[in-house]
Amino acid sequence: MLPQDFHPVLQRWWETRFREPGSGRVLPPTEAQLEGWRSIRTGQHTLIAAPTGSGKTLAAFLTSIDQLLRESLESGQLPDEVRVVYVSPLKALSADIHKNLAEPRREMRRIAEEMGSQPVGITAAVRSGDTPQAERAAMLRSPPHILVTTPESLYLLLTAERSREMLRTARVVIVDEIHAVLESRRGAHLALSLERLDHVCGRRLQRVGLSATQKPIEEVARFLVGSEESDCAIVDRGHQRRIDLEIEVPGSPLEAVMSGEVWEDIYKRLVELIESHRTTLIFVNTRRLSERMAFRLSERLGAEHVAAHHGSLAKEVRLEAEAKLREGRLKVLVATASLELGIDIGHVDLVCQISSPHRIATLLQRV
Repeated sequence: MLPQDFHPVLQRWWETRFREPGSGRVLPPTEAQLEGWRSIRTGQHTLIAAPTGSGKTLAAFLTSIDQLLRESLESGQLPDEVRVVYVSPLKALSADIHKNLAEPRREMRRIAEEMGSQPVGITAAVRSGDTPQAERAAMLRSPPHILVTTPESLYLLLTAERSREMLRTARVVIVDEIHAVLESRRGAHLALSLERLDHVCGRRLQRVGLSATQKPIEEVARFLVGSEESDCAIVDRGHQRRIDLEIEVPGSPLEAVMSGEVWEDIYKRLVELIESHRTTLIFVNTRRLSERMAFRLSERLGAEHVAAHHGSLAKEVRLEAEAKLREGRLKVLVATASLELGIDIGHVDLVCQISSPHRIATLLQRV
């Protein structure tokens, strides 16, 4: 059950949505959620570090949704203005979060009406490179309460006058999978955009960061709030996982440039693994290899059972691949980093990494 300081509509929604299969018992919030909510409610900058599946996203969003819900029910309506900016390093993750916000908002609206309250009109929209021009224009005319975007799109929003005006009302900025950009140029670029966002709003926004477990976690917190500020609550709920890990080397001699014979050994072994599992996710390091490997595997397994996924594919192609994976209609999906960051990908019982991912944290994120 939710803490009592959440609105009764949210209490009822939690009891309806989170039940144990079979017994029907209401599932309690995770420790990461409880600690995160306590910190976020105080207005303090907060970093939540916990593994996938621990409810980090709900920990970040629910306090803001509670505030929007209360304002909507008390005043009868909410002004069309951005209150929460959610930043994800991947377009796929942004689209996934937007989809996962849609159903709870519909359920909350229904529950509010059942309890005799005014309809709840909390809106959300995605602004990324995939967003059609018509939707971008509509967003400027009627801003959403929750804006879901990427670091690059946030930079563009901060550059144009009309979109800067849309961002001025923001109160909270949530940065998901923050560890994925920490040591890259994207991270430096995002840090600059967060400071520019504060400048546009004319005040220091509350920052909420979500991260996989990292060491030292204090470095991630400093990146989130800026090196000059130390006021950041850290909720570190990482734990050790047991992983069934195997390292396999092709039987043919390895050379500086892998020969066709080596690749045949790799494809043969992959087919054996894929056919002995329900759904397999293969990570590669380049988009070119993603396409090539998907093609070679489709020759052996059938085109309807194999798909590729990377950032240069058309939006429709990527979304179709993600849907097929979620619904169990694919035997194997060959992806780059475009699918590694906490996206809802359904049941996957085998993960393969081709070649070194170069960073231990990247490998742990993928498996």
